[in-house]
Amino acid sequence: MKTQDFVALEKKYLAPNYNPLDVVIESGEGVWVTDVEGKRYLDFLAAYSALNQGYCHPRIKKAMLEQVEKVTLTSRAFRNDKLPLLAEKLCNLLGYEMMLPMNSGAEAVETALKAARKWGYIHKKIPEGKANIIAMSNNFHGRTITIVSFSTEDDYRDGFGPFTDGFTVIPYGDVAALEKAITPNTVAVLMEPIQGEAGIIIPPEGTLKKVREICDRNHILMIADEIQSGLGRTGRMLACEWENVKPDMVCLGKALSGGFYPVSAVVGSAEVMSVFKPGEHGSTFGGNPMAAAVALAALDVLIEEKLVERAEELGRVAMDKLASLASNPLVKEVRGRGLWIGIELKPEAGGARKYCMKLMEKGVLAKDTHHHTIRLAPPLVISREDLLLGLDKVLEVLN
Repeated sequence: MKTQDFVALEKKYLAPNYNPLDVVIESGEGVWVTDVEGKRYLDFLAAYSALNQGYCHPRIKKAMLEQVEKVTLTSRAFRNDKLPLLAEKLCNLLGYEMMLPMNSGAEAVETALKAARKWGYIHKKIPEGKANIIAMSNNFHGRTITIVSFSTEDDYRDGFGPFTDGFTVIPYGDVAALEKAITPNTVAVLMEPIQGEAGIIIPPEGTLKKVREICDRNHILMIADEIQSGLGRTGRMLACEWENVKPDMVCLGKALSGGFYPVSAVVGSAEVMSVFKPGEHGSTFGGNPMAAAVALAALDVLIEEKLVERAEELGRVAMDKLASLASNPLVKEVRGRGLWIGIELKPEAGGARKYCMKLMEKGVLAKDTHHHTIRLAPPLVISREDLLLGLDKVLEVLN
């Protein structure tokens, strides 16, 4: 079958909730993928940071195959011999006391929201049903009904109401607005330390520290959504480390499995995570032994192959390479931290998608976001040579 045969099947049988580029990937290794017609492409998206360790990393693959031969699912009705090891490794690595495993990033965020509300009722004695959480504009935390309830993106909300109460939205990174929004019923602030879906938006320097100080002063929780930004993408294990800030809870996903299997988690203090009692929250697949085995290997790869340090080093190379775009009449701004870069185009450029399509024709896969921004996020295993090869194509298309 050819590319258009698969595209036709998708259009006939799949709900049209995505608008992918018309490349049909058959296989992948490292940073390269091959389509059904044998053409190779350099991946500059890494499945929105889920493939930080690259496609089909042999060490993670080995761990998964070994676990498949033993047991894949026990449910949390029974214990398994992999989940405790993952909990220990993740907590020790990030400096937290407890973790709660789930599957998708959205589930991790929902878990953190539930934990924050219950913590507020137990520890702040907020009246039942009155807990309020502050979120930030242009956020992306998933697509469940509750999460889109505090989205400011019309496409995520239109036709999906009625929405969940209990959220206040302020401008991203506006600490003055945060101070004003806090009430006696506020239990938490939820934010991305860098907004990925919004176009790699980095808040003003010192914002995270100020948010931490405000939370401490008002006895409210700071929740960081590090599902895209965490686990090495920005050149730190967590993006919050750029300001030496430790949130009360961190939501993780994507690269926690190296792209092999849906794995997510929330890590936090014992005080917060202990609000859950048996039967109050859970998941049949969350924390299953295959997921835990995969996540253990994925973390080992990040650490032992020094992918966090690699992201910082190659991020500087990339930003230096793209510096010439400052004089490009199509480009409004280039933003980046580590191997996470957004090239925001001016409106007269006519949208970012057509440039992503041109890149695809030249053998590089990238994706537009928020209409005007080209997002670049290659797997962290990328070589300097392949990175420069891909960036040359980006410059070629934009120039």
